[in-house]
Amino acid sequence: MSQLSQRPDSPIVGEWHPHESAKAHVTGGAYYTDDLVHRFTGVLHAFPVQSTTAHAKLLDVDASGAFAVPGVVEVITAKDIPGVNDQGAKHDEPMLPVDEIMFYGQPIAWVLGESLEAAKAGAAAVAVEVEELESLVTIKDAIAAGSYHGIAPTIDKGDIDAAFADAAHVFEGEFEFGGQEHFYLETQASLAYVDEGGQIMIHASTQHPTETQDIVSHVLGIDANNITVQVIRMGGAFGGKEMQPHGYAAVAALGALKTGRPVRVRLDRTRDITMTGKRHGFNATWKIGFTAEGKILALDATLVADGGWSLDLSEPVLTRALCHIDNSYWIPNIRVHGRVAKCHKTSQTAFRGFGGPQGMLVMEDILGRVAPKMGLSPRELRAKNFYEEGQDTPYYQPVRHPDRIRAAWEQALQDADIARREAEIAEFNANNEHSKRALALTPVKFGISFNLTAFNQGGALVLVYKDGSVHVTHGGTEMGQGLHTKMMQVAATALGVQLSSVRIAPTRTDKVPNTSATAASSGSDLNGGAIKDACEQIQARLAQVAAGMLGVPAHEVRFSRGVVSGLGAGKTVSWEEVVRTAYFQRVQLSAAGFYRTEGLHWDLSTMTGSPFKYFAYGVAASEVEVSRFDGSYALRRVDIVHDVGDSLSPLIDLGQIEGGFVQGAGWMTLEDLRWDSSDRPTRGRLATQAASTYKIPSFSEMPEIFNVSLLEKAHEEGAVYGSKAVGEPPLMLAFSVREALRQAAASFGPAGHSVDLASPATPEAMFWAIEAARSAVVDHAQS
Repeated sequence: MSQLSQRPDSPIVGEWHPHESAKAHVTGGAYYTDDLVHRFTGVLHAFPVQSTTAHAKLLDVDASGAFAVPGVVEVITAKDIPGVNDQGAKHDEPMLPVDEIMFYGQPIAWVLGESLEAAKAGAAAVAVEVEELESLVTIKDAIAAGSYHGIAPTIDKGDIDAAFADAAHVFEGEFEFGGQEHFYLETQASLAYVDEGGQIMIHASTQHPTETQDIVSHVLGIDANNITVQVIRMGGAFGGKEMQPHGYAAVAALGALKTGRPVRVRLDRTRDITMTGKRHGFNATWKIGFTAEGKILALDATLVADGGWSLDLSEPVLTRALCHIDNSYWIPNIRVHGRVAKCHKTSQTAFRGFGGPQGMLVMEDILGRVAPKMGLSPRELRAKNFYEEGQDTPYYQPVRHPDRIRAAWEQALQDADIARREAEIAEFNANNEHSKRALALTPVKFGISFNLTAFNQGGALVLVYKDGSVHVTHGGTEMGQGLHTKMMQVAATALGVQLSSVRIAPTRTDKVPNTSATAASSGSDLNGGAIKDACEQIQARLAQVAAGMLGVPAHEVRFSRGVVSGLGAGKTVSWEEVVRTAYFQRVQLSAAGFYRTEGLHWDLSTMTGSPFKYFAYGVAASEVEVSRFDGSYALRRVDIVHDVGDSLSPLIDLGQIEGGFVQGAGWMTLEDLRWDSSDRPTRGRLATQAASTYKIPSFSEMPEIFNVSLLEKAHEEGAVYGSKAVGEPPLMLAFSVREALRQAAASFGPAGHSVDLASPATPEAMFWAIEAARSAVVDHAQS
């Protein structure tokens, strides 16, 4: 067993502890970025001047009217940027436009005012002259126009042509599905000021403080050591604060540099929705072949991501989608092409799952569609094709522990009493003409690590004070997911102290440099490994001190919950005594920790290698009831079995599984982004820009019965204390809801009817699917 995975005899990891800020969250005591404004005097408020056209030449920006508004102090345009006018990862995303507007709602200038009301009034007084250009609003517009950007990766394995020639069943289809708005509770926010030494201090709601620092550095044209970024906590992020916050931090920093006063950027909900990127919608075309027994032989597909106006993170999102199209199923012969469509919309970005959900959704949609045409139940078709030992992915990475897919599947079948309930559902459907029920199971296999190998590193700083208390800073950011709670448990376990002895400090770039984003579900893996490394350095030094106090060799010293003992020693000493003694012996009581994920290699040019440290597995069973009259439905029951390895903090993990599932169900069934694609002056305008027009899950969409179990005997060798990531994988468990809805719609039609279900499967979409089923004649011509 590796040192990273091994747990001590009395670990604090694995215990059930509430979120470290839970009380502060519910009482309103928790501070977020915008709460810091009251600490400063003379704060200026920023408000954007937004484009009212989707695509245009920018001819002139006249700010004179704004300066006539009382309270307006400054107007920032592209000409005020002293460094590089770019806020993106690919140098294709001007922070402010120079000569071309690329989407409806794009900020053209920022007005700084003594109050937010003054800044708003000033923004309304800025005159913008444009010449409108042709715009591409939908993904099909872009495909028809051949409008693409970025890489065009291809996965190619096996002999696909020969496999199709041998296939007993061949099916073809097209599937287009929408994106998703992050709708985090805390909108994008940054607060910047210049201190007495000329350093720019930025408080930001960002998942990637180092990259925020980098972007601000090149926008302002100053070195990174003159910029410090701090993150107290975020009120949600879900990927929407991985790349998108950098430009807002740069606006605040530039405003502070120009005026010498603190500058606050905090978007209201409408500005946030209309200016920030979403989950990528996709268009997929596919052809799949099966053996007579229902085993997948070949898949040929093209996935086109709706990238919006700039690349942002669209390329790695696309490659992860291609790498996850197999989901939990072995496909011996496969060819998948990928492209990023360039449209005149917000630049789409990271979202929980980062392309993985889109790739996996394509496969689950295919299996749900074709199972009836093959005379198989969807559950049977899925189970026939699970990965088995010795098989590898389309990119040639061996699949470790594929038996856990089937183990979770069988546990779900048993725990959820599937056989009995399916019989009850069949009886209900036979006796009810206007309502139908259905139950679907879907699996998850999700790769854990960043696509870019260099990002798989983390850092930490651990300080032990003379009184024995412990102060930990790490490179991860807290966004409500419980990362800090887990890291406290890791530190307490690694040092052998009580959890109450450990305090986590806000994430800062001047404490832990060059860190990766808290993303890709790797926050616990990377930062936990770094904290453990730092703690073990300190504990090794203290063991030498304790050995002298206990009269035993250093390798026989044990630290556990604040008590230090030695094998065979007749006494114990306290942690505090050892620390105090170490101080007077001039032993270093601090350490910088570092962790890098080993064993990764990836060739983007050939789309081959082992990009993931391990795979997280899970299974969900969802039962729905649907009304034929309006397509409305209820989620009656959900049963989940999920693999988190040896959980670092089970209560936190259960919360992540439940939350991820519900967010995934929202994407699958409710959340319907709509842009105006007409020829009206509002072409390109996002119509769903508020909670009144964009529906996110609420209590009414929660399942009446919601059971979550953690897969047992799932220790993950080589990960911190045998744990597994939990942030993203549970989102894909929600495929079971959509597949249950598909099966319920099919129940209104003849046996063997294949339902083509829109995504999101809104009640309206369900109504039309039911109507199609009721008038269907079964056609197996494709098989």
